[in-house]
Amino acid sequence: MPVDHYDLLQRSAVPVRWAPDAGEGRPDAVGLRELLLRAHEIAAIAVPLPPALSALYRVLYALTARITGLDRPEGWAERRLDVLDAGRFDPAGIDAYFARYSDRFRLYDPRRPFLQDPRLAEQCDKPAGVNKLVSTRPSGSNHAWFQHAVDARPDHLDSAEGLLHLLVWRYYGPSGRCATRTVGAVKEANSTAGPLRTALSYHPVGATLFETLLAGLVEPASGTSPKADLCPWEREELPDPLNIKDVVAGPLSGLTARSQHALLLVAGESEEEVADAYITWAFRERIPRDDDYLIWQTSQAGNPYARYADARRALWRDLDALLMEAPPGQEARRPRVFRTAAELSDQLPQELRVQALGIEQEGQAKDTQLVSASTPPVLALAQERDIERARRVGALRVAGEAVGTRLSRATKQAWAAFSNAKKAEECAWSEEAAARYWPAAEAEFWQRLEERRFDGAARAFRRIAERVYDQVTDTAAGTLRGAKAREGARVELYGGRPKKTTAAGKARAAGTAARTNSAETENP
Repeated sequence: MPVDHYDLLQRSAVPVRWAPDAGEGRPDAVGLRELLLRAHEIAAIAVPLPPALSALYRVLYALTARITGLDRPEGWAERRLDVLDAGRFDPAGIDAYFARYSDRFRLYDPRRPFLQDPRLAEQCDKPAGVNKLVSTRPSGSNHAWFQHAVDARPDHLDSAEGLLHLLVWRYYGPSGRCATRTVGAVKEANSTAGPLRTALSYHPVGATLFETLLAGLVEPASGTSPKADLCPWEREELPDPLNIKDVVAGPLSGLTARSQHALLLVAGESEEEVADAYITWAFRERIPRDDDYLIWQTSQAGNPYARYADARRALWRDLDALLMEAPPGQEARRPRVFRTAAELSDQLPQELRVQALGIEQEGQAKDTQLVSASTPPVLALAQERDIERARRVGALRVAGEAVGTRLSRATKQAWAAFSNAKKAEECAWSEEAAARYWPAAEAEFWQRLEERRFDGAARAFRRIAERVYDQVTDTAAGTLRGAKAREGARVELYGGRPKKTTAAGKARAAGTAARTNSAETENP
């Protein structure tokens, strides 16, 4: 009887949602081979855990690049159009690739388990337990964020779900204490954070998985060598934990090999469930962080960092940073994927949407909230298609955010005056105002964007803020003290009181006016 070891190529490990015109045979979940063979019939992957879907996308992008030949820069754009015109991924290419690495996609293979390190069974003192593996369960003395669990009696975890949490750990694992791992003379029990920890990941999404995966590919840089740019399952030897040289050598290894955590799943009595897991550090050095699906910002110290996942921040506030290279009022670098996705969007019958995935979390143990959001079709607004309209989208976002900032300042100042606080800071009024304003502003933004109606946006957002301000501060309006505080801070909705001009400032203004008059006289 052939050994299975939970073969991810054949097992129904990936839940999917089928397109309306899909053919016969629509299982709720498929293996990786069928996922790619029928990608043109699949509307979307139905993974419920946003960070797991974000991680799985990156694995699928790498597989897509390999089976289509889009892993090399020569003739890349033309090759991608050829694949798109074919309407599906080539079955012969899929079969040839998976035949070559058929033993590398087994979740419990004793020699090369998928995206795992079999050496951990000997190099680690003890396993971490199933609860530690599941990112939504508490383990040890950690707080219970999403559910209650007891280490002595862990809930059942089937192998398909175990795959998802394996992916979450590889991409979103925390920094700090982990299982002790001994490699030669090195014995350590700490790790650095995963490559996507705290970040929000943005993905172009089409009408089918086939379109989504093609849109998610980034053109390789000139000089990229597919023979050197290897995914973890393609390497003949396991990597040296004490040396990161050549671990990342191009876009595909960048997508799949940046993990700072090493894991090994232990099967239960059958291969249908995970019984235990080893979780520890993968490398002592930190692999440089880079990713084509993140918005990169610059700190005051000049260091790049990825925009954080924030469950309270709606996706429309990031839209212009996805459509433009230089969004107004931001020091942000657009995700590289949207440059080539916008070019592909011209060739599709339907415009591409944007999906944002991640976890609001700290660098170490605390996970606060899963984050998942998507836009309507928007890539027709990218600067490659219409730079002027992209700029107007940016101006619309700036108007909405500016009014939101003013509303926050007004409610804080009103509360401080009403409660006799020492300084204006976050308070019940500002929190309630934010909860009321941002959803209303989001609805206004999308409606104006759908109607391509950009004029008068600032006034519309301000009317929303005025209404919210009155609602939030209404309880204090019946007293003299409250009415005074309320009306005194209202001016912040309109930009605040004008600053007093000093004598020096007046002199500078007079000098500027004199120079302007002189220039006008000389150049009538």
